[in-house]
Amino acid sequence: MIRVRFAPSPTGPLHIGNLRTALFNYLFAKKNKGSFILRFEDTDKERFIKKSEKHILNSLKWCGIIPDEGPDNGKYGPYRQSKRKHIYKKYIKYLLKNEYAYYAFETKDDLKKIRNEYKEKGKLFLYNSLTRMKLKNEFSFKKIKTKNATIRLKVPASTTIKVNDILRGNISINSNSLDDKVLVKSDGNVTYHLANVIDDHLMKISHVIKGEEWISSFPILQLLYNFFNWKMPNFLHLPLILNTFGKGKLSKRNSNQFNFPILPLKWKDPIKLTTILGYRELGYFPEALLNMLAFFGWNPGGNKEIFSLKELISTFSLKDINFTSARFDKEKMKWINHRHLQCQSVSDLTLLVKRSLKEKKISFNNDQKLQKIILRIRSQCTFVYQIIEKSIYFFKTPSLNQTYINKVLLNKNINKNILFIIIEWLKNNDKNNLKLLKIFFYKLAINKNINISYLFKILRISLVGKLIGLDIYFIIKILKKKDLMKRILNIMFLLNE
Repeated sequence: MIRVRFAPSPTGPLHIGNLRTALFNYLFAKKNKGSFILRFEDTDKERFIKKSEKHILNSLKWCGIIPDEGPDNGKYGPYRQSKRKHIYKKYIKYLLKNEYAYYAFETKDDLKKIRNEYKEKGKLFLYNSLTRMKLKNEFSFKKIKTKNATIRLKVPASTTIKVNDILRGNISINSNSLDDKVLVKSDGNVTYHLANVIDDHLMKISHVIKGEEWISSFPILQLLYNFFNWKMPNFLHLPLILNTFGKGKLSKRNSNQFNFPILPLKWKDPIKLTTILGYRELGYFPEALLNMLAFFGWNPGGNKEIFSLKELISTFSLKDINFTSARFDKEKMKWINHRHLQCQSVSDLTLLVKRSLKEKKISFNNDQKLQKIILRIRSQCTFVYQIIEKSIYFFKTPSLNQTYINKVLLNKNINKNILFIIIEWLKNNDKNNLKLLKIFFYKLAINKNINISYLFKILRISLVGKLIGLDIYFIIKILKKKDLMKRILNIMFLLNE
C-alpha cells in the first residue's frame, strides 16, 4: 500500500516550496488510493516556534490537503518527534552496541575552531574515518563520559554507497566524502537523520518525496537502513523552485525584493514582530495556488494548464515529474488565478463577494442583481476583491471630486438643465423599459444639440463619479430609481457652487 508523509519542522511559517512537497505527496497518495501522513519534526529546541505548527496545519487545511493520519489521529503515533524519544532509545542502543555509532565529546566551539583551522589552510573539514582518531571521541579517550556527549554515525571508510532516486536513477558516493553525522545531540534529542529513518520504518512509509536540497543526506539514510537491516522506501527528490530570474532557490529575500508572496497564509513573526501576507490574504484561490505549484516540477503533457485539485489527483504521475528546476513566475500565477476565477460558479462567486462586502460593512441584499454584476465584470478581474473595486458604484454612492467634474463638464448650465430633465423623466417613467429609455436619451441629445456620447458622459459622472464603468443602460437598470435621482441631484448641487 502506498504510504507517504509530509514531515515539516515547526521552526517558522510554511513556505510554498514545502507546500509543493506536501502537494506532490498528497497527489501521489490520493491517485493510488494510499495514505498521506503529517508528522512534525519538532526536536530542534533552539529554532522551535510554537505558533509555526498552527500555521502549517491551517495552511494545509485552507488548501484542502487533509492528512489521513497526523497529530490528531492515526495508529502509528505519536506524530510529533518530541513525543517519540522513548521509541528512539532502543534503536540508539542497537547502533552503539553494534559499533555503528559512537560517542563524541567536542563542543560547538571546539568544532568551530577546527573548521576555521582547516579553512585557513584551504581545506574542508570532515568528521569521518580520516579524522576521527585525532578528535575527542570514544576512540581517542580511554574513559567514556556519556553526559553532554553527542552520538555520531560511524561511516565506514573507503566504501561505495549506492542509492537510487526515482527521478535521477542510481547514484554512487564514496564514503570518505561524508561526515559522521550527529544522530543524537548533546541535549539528548535525536537529529533528522536518525528520527526520519526510524519513523518512516515504523510508520510503514513506502515512498519519500521531498526537496532536492535533502539529496546530500541520502547516502547517510541508506547507511542507517543498511545498519538496521530494514528495507528502504522509494525516494524521489523534487527539483528546486528557482527565483524569478531562474538563478538561486526561491527565498524570503526574493519575496521582499520583487513583491510576491511565498507563504500560503499570513504570518506574524513573533520575534521581529512583522507581518507577512500570504496568498489567501492577497486574494488568491487555494486551488489556483496548488495549480501553480503542481507545475513547478511536473508536467502531464498537452495544452491543459488549469486544473482543479480533483483533476490534479486524477492526472498526477511520478513519471511526469521533471528533472530540471522550475522558475517562479508571479505573472503566470496571476493568470492562473484569473482563470480559476472565471471557472467559479456564479453562486460561489456571489457568496465570496457578499462576504467581502460584509467585511467592508457594505449592505447589498439583492442576490439576483449581484449575480448580474458579477457576470458582467468578472472577465476583467483576477481577484474577487477586484469585482467589488470595479463595481463599487453599485454598492455605495460615489464621492464626487469638484475639480475633476468642472474639468470634464464644461458648460454648467447645459449640464444642470439636462440632469433636471432626466430626473423629471425618471419620476414619471419606467427606467427598466430599455426601448423607451433609449428613445428619451436620443431625443434629449437632439433637442439640446449635443452629441449622445456627451450626454452619457454627464450621466456617467453623476452615477459613477468617473468616466469608467459598465454599460450606462446596465448601470441604470441595476441601481434603484431613488439612488439614480439622489446621485443626479448630488452633482446638480455641485454644479450650482
